[in-house]
Amino acid sequence: MAPQNKILEEKVFTAERQAVLESWPTGPAVDFTGGVQYQLALPESKRFSTVLRWADKQGKTLLQPRAGVALLHEQIALLQHLEPVCDVLPTTIDAYTRLNRYDEADTGIVKSQSAGTSMLNGFPAVNYGLAGCRQVVESLSKPVQVRHGTPDARLLAEITLAAGYTSYEGGGISYNIPYAKKVPLETSIRHWQYCDRLVGKYEEEGVRINREPFGPLSGTLVPPFVSHCVMIIEGLLALEQGAKCITLGYGQGGNLVQDVAAIHSLRELGEEFFQAAGFDDYELSTVFHQWMGGFPENESKAYSVICWGAAAAAIAGATKIIVKTPHEASGVPTKEANVQGLQATRQTINMVHEQNFPFSAAMEEEVEIIKREVRAVLSRVVELGNGDLVQGTVQAFTAGILDIPFAPADSNAGVLLPVRDNNGAIRVLEQGAVPLPEDVLSFHRDRVAERARHENRDASFHMVVDDVNAIAKSALIGRPSLGQRG
Repeated sequence: MAPQNKILEEKVFTAERQAVLESWPTGPAVDFTGGVQYQLALPESKRFSTVLRWADKQGKTLLQPRAGVALLHEQIALLQHLEPVCDVLPTTIDAYTRLNRYDEADTGIVKSQSAGTSMLNGFPAVNYGLAGCRQVVESLSKPVQVRHGTPDARLLAEITLAAGYTSYEGGGISYNIPYAKKVPLETSIRHWQYCDRLVGKYEEEGVRINREPFGPLSGTLVPPFVSHCVMIIEGLLALEQGAKCITLGYGQGGNLVQDVAAIHSLRELGEEFFQAAGFDDYELSTVFHQWMGGFPENESKAYSVICWGAAAAAIAGATKIIVKTPHEASGVPTKEANVQGLQATRQTINMVHEQNFPFSAAMEEEVEIIKREVRAVLSRVVELGNGDLVQGTVQAFTAGILDIPFAPADSNAGVLLPVRDNNGAIRVLEQGAVPLPEDVLSFHRDRVAERARHENRDASFHMVVDDVNAIAKSALIGRPSLGQRG
């Protein structure tokens, strides 16, 4: 049976916490009281929530890269290299740690030392433990966030929060369905209730920890309403456990009108659902992820993709943007490429922020469509759970009512099929069991049919495949003539 959406009892949390900390040798060094004291001693300039609050008040969009390597001294050097050109910093965690395979992460550290280069695709924070993670925090003057992709992130949360990280990314849905194949959804949600309860316990001691569900999900043609539903669910689950600072995320789709409408509707829907659930003591912000799909190999073309995402985030007024690099198509970027992506993004955002972009009728229509879709789906989720959001969420995925395109998890139906319309906005080609209103479905069908007529072909899965590959081939929409482009 799925866990319930209620705050974890203290005795349950305490017993579980002992087992979590004893599961790996670096765990027992974590002391909650010491972690609280360390967090409280941090200057406000190193606190994620403070910087997010300032950005929202000033109407600024913060820049954050992705960055993680295997060796401690190289991780510190990498972040120090990036710090002058960004506003907030990450620590991207390696794939072995994400799967709780800490022994293999240990091997990766040893191999990295021998090879003289990182043999892991991120920083193995659990292996370095409290002392190593504090070295990272203390070497920097800006806030640092943990970014990963972990269905069971309990030990990682214990170590990094006690070490002074002031923001923690992920959630039981967004770090399971797009990342794992066989992890039961009820298991990952329960593990993330632990993470959120830990954040809540820090909040009770006066320490504000930012929580950020992962918005892009599979990163491949995800309709805004799909990611919005997951963001709102994970935000509500975090609030239930005592978190109070929530950043809801969205991955760039590529159509400017839809992307701007998505960020506006995400914030408005977050406020609507959080307050309807009885929460009023919270801070809400948004994060826009630059394009998460395939990138052009040509660096000049990659910069165009980066800058297009930067413009969309700035026009939308996102609180933060996650920045890509011109090396996305070739693997883990160098620190120099990371800086170049940040500089290109900064230039674009600075230019866009000097301008005023009034809402258009098309954008207002898009906002309203997204809101209606989200309300319809989440209403059914709550109904399935008889008012319990966790149980409703698990049942909704089983029934295909919540369905993330191109996600690998066994618990995901994978029937919902998206496609671009003639303007590049992401529409629904096949709804599966997702309960969208009939007039909204007609809207999607009409937009897809318009493209099909324009291209003189049937709307089919071939069109979807073309769209998945389009940006890497120097376009937004997968037109039949795309292969002729240079």
